[in-house]
Amino acid sequence: MGSLGQAGRYLGQSLRLMVGMPDYDNYLNHMERTHPDQEPMSYEAFFRERLEARYGGAAGKCC
Repeated sequence: MGSLGQAGRYLGQSLRLMVGMPDYDNYLNHMERTHPDQEPMSYEAFFRERLEARYGGAAGKCC
């Protein structure tokens, strides 16, 4: 049953990435595992950073 739950988590993460939804929980887990000495970003800062990374941070630019 554990592998089915893991497959569901991977599927959910894949779907979020396909539609461009940032995965804050995954980010928090990563920060805790690999950078325990650093303060993680707030959800708002994380979301803003992901939007800028995806769209280049060019406000008002359409194409």
